[in-house]
Amino acid sequence: MAGHTVTRADLCEAVYQKIGLSRTESSKLVEAVLDEICDAVARGENVKLSSFGSFVVRDKGERIGRNPKTGVEVPIEPRRVMVFKPSNVMKARINGQTSESEDA
Repeated sequence: MAGHTVTRADLCEAVYQKIGLSRTESSKLVEAVLDEICDAVARGENVKLSSFGSFVVRDKGERIGRNPKTGVEVPIEPRRVMVFKPSNVMKARINGQTSESEDA
């Protein structure tokens, strides 16, 4: 459905429906997976999920930005950002294509 946002509760319900764990167990499983992904990314590690994609942490250097209202230049501090890079399998699925080979 276009425009729908999948929430943690939706993920827990999907695990409950498809796997058959109790709702409590399903919730704990989803939370454990999300916590592990968050912890790994916070440590600066990349998280790669085959056929899904990768969560990658990148360092962005200091740069000069501009306030769009006033045009005043301001320094933007260096920071770490997380980006998601979908696998080729995911890209194909999003575009309604089937993929014979999986992205390793």
